Amino acid sequence: MLEGKHAIVTGGSRGIGKAIAIELAKQGASVAVIYAGNQMAAMETVNEIKALGRDAMAIKCDVASFEGTKEAVKEVLGAFSKVDILVNNAGVTKDGLLLSMTEESFDLVVDTNLKGTFHMIRHLYSPMMKQRQGRIINLSSVAGLMGNPGQANYAGAKAGIIGLTKTVAKELAGRGITCNAVAPGFIDTDMTATLPDKIKEQALEQIPLKRMGNAEEVAKLVAFLASDNAAYITGEVIRIDGGLCM
Repeated sequence: MLEGKHAIVTGGSRGIGKAIAIELAKQGASVAVIYAGNQMAAMETVNEIKALGRDAMAIKCDVASFEGTKEAVKEVLGAFSKVDILVNNAGVTKDGLLLSMTEESFDLVVDTNLKGTFHMIRHLYSPMMKQRQGRIINLSSVAGLMGNPGQANYAGAKAGIIGLTKTVAKELAGRGITCNAVAPGFIDTDMTATLPDKIKEQALEQIPLKRMGNAEEVAKLVAFLASDNAAYITGEVIRIDGGLCM
């Protein structure tokens, strides 16, 4: 259980991020939801958390911005006094074959997915060190483990998150802070809902469990890594992909 803990979830207004924010609240945590643009969705998440009897707040922030994330973290610390759990979930896609991929498309995905993760960790590094405790969970992807045609930017960013995770884990382990990555496969979200049926069918054929995962399953894994039960796990990349990448 996460009673008395304070969490930040980036990209927490919908999809996997919303499921994570709700699950952390169900287990006792107060949650700050970082969102990029959809204020209504963010407030819906906040209201659901408050209905559970937990404290919650929503902050609009582009995680690709160093100064923007610095101010967001400052605001959360002002409201919660400390942050025990950081979940870096915010991410975007801009798919296309590398031959035709623009520099702008590459930069957009890397800046949000990889640099955004760096920014949030960077601004909470000192506060967590002073507390001598903390949980950092970064959302990677099976694309970062095995690559995916048409996603050089996304796969590159998600692979970078794995290297970042392991480095942070080694740097902060001595202060009682763990850092792990979760690598989802095909999860039933708004993002996968837009895929053509043929693509979905092909994906299901490759998944040993023959189904997509759901956001709640990912959320429960993240909540476990945020708990005291995972105190001796750090620097790990845990796949949740129905066996796709084994």
